[in-house]
Amino acid sequence: MNCAHCGTPLPEKRRRDQVYCSNACSARASERRRKDGQPVPPRWRHPALTADDPVLRAAARHAQELGQVGGWNPSTTRCVLDGLVTVLTSLPAGERVPLSEVRARPQRWVSRPRLIEVLTDLDLLHDDSAPAIRSWIDRVTSHLAPGFINPVRQWLLVLLNGDTRSRPRSASSIYVYFGCIRPFLDDWAAGYDHLREVTRSDIRTALGPLSGSRRATATSAMRSLFGFARKRGLIFSNPTTGLKGRPADFALLPMADEEIRAIEQQADDLAGRVIIALAAENAARTGAIRHLTLDDVDLANRRITLAGRRQRLGDLSHRVLRRWLRHRRATWPHTTNPHVLISDKTAHGTGPISQQFVTLRMTRTGCSVDRIRKDRILHEALAGGADPLHLSLVFGISHSTAARYSAVAEHLLADELDQTPQP
Repeated sequence: MNCAHCGTPLPEKRRRDQVYCSNACSARASERRRKDGQPVPPRWRHPALTADDPVLRAAARHAQELGQVGGWNPSTTRCVLDGLVTVLTSLPAGERVPLSEVRARPQRWVSRPRLIEVLTDLDLLHDDSAPAIRSWIDRVTSHLAPGFINPVRQWLLVLLNGDTRSRPRSASSIYVYFGCIRPFLDDWAAGYDHLREVTRSDIRTALGPLSGSRRATATSAMRSLFGFARKRGLIFSNPTTGLKGRPADFALLPMADEEIRAIEQQADDLAGRVIIALAAENAARTGAIRHLTLDDVDLANRRITLAGRRQRLGDLSHRVLRRWLRHRRATWPHTTNPHVLISDKTAHGTGPISQQFVTLRMTRTGCSVDRIRKDRILHEALAGGADPLHLSLVFGISHSTAARYSAVAEHLLADELDQTPQP
């Protein structure tokens, strides 16, 4: 391609919208157009916006709209359009783009998350990738002894996917379960050829040095593994039958006045105040706070939906949420993220804030969301006469958990009555 004014060949590595060899040629061409009364030529447009393929053209226009709404950098939008050209050109009609191809084919400066967002909105993406945890399961079980590989791998896959009689477990639960029993599996593999040879004596020997929450977690993991293996016919008998773990060593006590004052003084961040308010008034868990959406908050009627349960919105949470939503609109006016709490990173997408986002804000206060949540439930138990049914209805907790809070409340109330001076 040559310069549109002087005809000098343009360099191979140039901008795609470059038509002049220098600024001087651009200025002379502009002056000539003014003298001749010629109109200004149209600005350069990305070829994807005028492509013959209707699918590519629609995807390019949608990407441009998302870039305007989400505040994408012009360079980001341009690179996403390049990625659309790469993955949609020669795509057969009616087929979708595999996710593995999106991650491999476009050039390295193309924003994969933005490209995936465009294709997902238009239902043009097919997720053909295997979850990372499946690869992890294959990797960690491959190092076990031959007689232990198959039972343990099948057990972990059932934990991941669930079956007709059990629900899928979270990835964190799977990591914790396997991490608890892996040392025992390695010890047993040194003397046995198969999982079916493990006896109740071996189980007791393994659990002997453990105590507290570590023993309870290891016991649950062993019961899950051997119960699954017995049900599938991989072992002859279950050595964990009747095995019960010791309860975790923890105490439910109300928060001290010093802790409450520290939280009030350190909660200088609006997002942190929202987290503390929801945990202190509604006993919200971290996951429920992270996944809270704008549709879940009804400020006019003072109602909020946390983890699928519609609840009353307290005065503190109401004030804090109003301030946060005003700050949210002023800071990220064009965001399309549906979640209440967002950050500079998630404002350009649709995902929730990370666990680390919550942890960093709670670290400043020296307290955790779980600690505040337990204090709220215990306070309700003390105020409501230690009624477990009342706690279950208000907070949606299980009957066993409600009974545990009620038992602690009864002891605290009894101590207060014993210490009250008699007239």
